[in-house]
Amino acid sequence: MQYTEIALWAALAAPLCIGLLCTILPTARIALGVMCGCVLATALAGFFAIGAVYTSGTVFIASSWLFLDPLSAYHYGVLLLVFCLSSAYAWVYFSQELRAGHLDRRQGRLFAGLWCEACAAMTLVLLSNNLGIMWVGIEATTLVTAFLICIQVSRQSVEAMWKYIIICSVGMAFAFMGTLLIAASAKGLDLASHDALLWTVLRENAQRLDPRLIKAAFIFLLVGYGTKAGLAPMHSWLPDAHTQAPSPVSALFSGFLLSTAMYCIMRYMPVIEAATGNAGWAQRLMIGFGLFSLLIAAVFIASQKNLKRFLAYSSIEHIGIIALGLGIGGLGVFAALFHTLNHAVCKTLAFFAAGRLGQLFGTYDLREIQGALHRSPVWGAGLFLAILALIGVAPFSLFMSEFFILKAAIGKELFLVAALLLIGLGTVFICALGYLLPLCWEGAPREKSEPGRFVTGEAFLVYIPLTALLVLGLWMPEPLQSVLQKAAHIISGAAAATSLAGIRP
Repeated sequence: MQYTEIALWAALAAPLCIGLLCTILPTARIALGVMCGCVLATALAGFFAIGAVYTSGTVFIASSWLFLDPLSAYHYGVLLLVFCLSSAYAWVYFSQELRAGHLDRRQGRLFAGLWCEACAAMTLVLLSNNLGIMWVGIEATTLVTAFLICIQVSRQSVEAMWKYIIICSVGMAFAFMGTLLIAASAKGLDLASHDALLWTVLRENAQRLDPRLIKAAFIFLLVGYGTKAGLAPMHSWLPDAHTQAPSPVSALFSGFLLSTAMYCIMRYMPVIEAATGNAGWAQRLMIGFGLFSLLIAAVFIASQKNLKRFLAYSSIEHIGIIALGLGIGGLGVFAALFHTLNHAVCKTLAFFAAGRLGQLFGTYDLREIQGALHRSPVWGAGLFLAILALIGVAPFSLFMSEFFILKAAIGKELFLVAALLLIGLGTVFICALGYLLPLCWEGAPREKSEPGRFVTGEAFLVYIPLTALLVLGLWMPEPLQSVLQKAAHIISGAAAATSLAGIRP
């Protein structure tokens, strides 16, 4: 067995097994430490496999039921980045919770175990060549992450957990129906039963699939996986879950769980477009859902009083932007993938800062959290700059990916789409600034209350993501551009492989 295959099996099996171990360890601190070690070891194996994909090509394992190609490798790299950052933050966050008596030994061990299992479930989604296994992986993420929402039990967290389970399970039922319709559309291809749901086989034979069944399937799939991704109007679980979950869990949800479901939709798009004659049918649906999500988020952001709820609606906004880029096609697909990375890094940082400020202030109420820069220079600055990046302030990288999407829309003469995009972004920009200025600057200076022994480690968690967002906004390394082009090519073909030369403002 090749080293790359071993690395992939290790990256899938290690968090699954270590997660079970964490639940029986003697203390919460040991469990959290083992959890961090597991995530780091998984990241090392995962990045080794990712490197092999870009040097040697797609890797297949498990009789081709699992694979890693440039599209899944890119998303897997984002997943590992989010898990590494969030695991380090979870150690800081829950250490404070343990000292304050807000977390007991059983809760700490359970969190560590479920965290590792969530990593395994999301990895399974990204590695699945079999579309049925991909659905199983998404359903597993629902079951595992639901209990992370209410790890610190309260009436509100239990209610948010059940809302999440019920709504996402309904969505997964729609996705299951879509998966069955995909299999039915391939009935005339005379494929073996074990090949009927392999993505690689379906893409090779996409033009021979039944176009009527394919269209019906994509509607079910878009509603189903779109529910888990947080696309409006199927987004109602998301604000409650983000608000009630511990901040490391909120960071994981926004940082990559939503993108996991969007990845599933990306997988189906080239098959759907080829089966329907490349007429842009699926792309138009993506544009509609993307714009609706953006505009709905802008409306709700204007009336938020809770910091984490504000960030939750921001996630709906950015998932809508990603969907819009995918719908526009060409350069828009490239920009949507770039935006996936930018949003993952920025939103994890924003929830990191919100969580620590919530611990310091004892609330997430925006009317009571004022003068954050006085109370905590590290996390106050982190939140201030993260929100500036989220609302598209230059020169952060989110501004660049949004600019590319706007440019793609204008380039395809989708002027109404471009206008609605600008209206949504402008509304969010104005409303967010209205929250941000008093949040960080108003209020009398207070004595700093950051735990001294954590200041250096916490500063790394703030400034490393910020540096990445700033650098990528000013300069895109050639290897990253190549990675994005290869991933975009899988979704929409050669039209996505657009050179960036000369398009920077």
